[in-house]
Amino acid sequence: MAALSSSMTISSLHSLSRYESCFLSSQFSKPLFINPSQNKPRFSISFCLKQSDRDERQIQQEPSKDDDEEEEEYWVVTAVRSRYNEIVIVDTVSSRYLLLDSTKNVHSVINKGGQNWTGSYWDEFASLPPIIPNGPVAIYGLGGGTAARLILELWPSLQLEGWEIDEILIEKARDYLGLSELEKPTSKGGRLCVHVDDALSPSQDVSGRYAGIIVDLFADGKVLDQLQQVPIWLDLASRLMPNGRIMVNCAGIETELQNGKPQLLLDDSAVMLNSTVKILAEAFPGQVCWKRTPDTQGLNFLALTGGLPDLSDWSNKVPIRLSEVVKQWKLCE
Repeated sequence: MAALSSSMTISSLHSLSRYESCFLSSQFSKPLFINPSQNKPRFSISFCLKQSDRDERQIQQEPSKDDDEEEEEYWVVTAVRSRYNEIVIVDTVSSRYLLLDSTKNVHSVINKGGQNWTGSYWDEFASLPPIIPNGPVAIYGLGGGTAARLILELWPSLQLEGWEIDEILIEKARDYLGLSELEKPTSKGGRLCVHVDDALSPSQDVSGRYAGIIVDLFADGKVLDQLQQVPIWLDLASRLMPNGRIMVNCAGIETELQNGKPQLLLDDSAVMLNSTVKILAEAFPGQVCWKRTPDTQGLNFLALTGGLPDLSDWSNKVPIRLSEVVKQWKLCE
């Protein structure tokens, strides 16, 4: 969808306000994965979500000025409430963002101009194929398809299966985030197959199916509660082929307060304060690796099952942009 000018957008939003709707005011800061040097603004967006699962209305948007940041033009493309999420898609001149739930956290980003690198943890997922067997890779928590887009660019013969519980989200991702393009075969035969279902349901008969599983499952800004239990991880591991691996976005950690101010722990000992890494280490003793993304990317922890790969060999098999990044993985001890 081509970018619209601010005046055209506001006019079109107001024209939709004749229906009964419910109003939500939200604040979200610049996404953590964006380099601060880009001076992305803080946004104050007023939008309304239709109570219906199938309809949407938007009425106004008011960018707020921050003394320390330049203002950037933006607009709400669509806003709707589904059974599972408050879904908002926001446009800027350079990117389009998918925001979900009451936290308005960024769950997907599509850069305009054909650049699929994001500078965030999604890029890390694209390093998985060289260290797993040949076979399909599942993405649990597909969102708008950010990780899938880069993976298919770098590994165009790969068969991806994206799982997303929210049918309305998938519809909006197809309409506004180009997800449907990923469902078409690439020149090498790879493609994304979308499953609208609960990826963690025990009814899924996928034993031994996947060479790799990418887990990026969040609700209300936190890793799903189900993923804080050892049995669920053992079930997910049973879905892997021999020598398959699981790569997980484990989010960050709660910071301690000192003199009323949050203190960020940056040493290696902080990894075991992450509850998801901790439960993975319990489920797979001696077989879990971890790394932390830079602060410009949000300081997320990532975890990988299957033991520590040969980092030098791995580095040689990934694109140069990831060659140094993969050397940062460490074994949980």
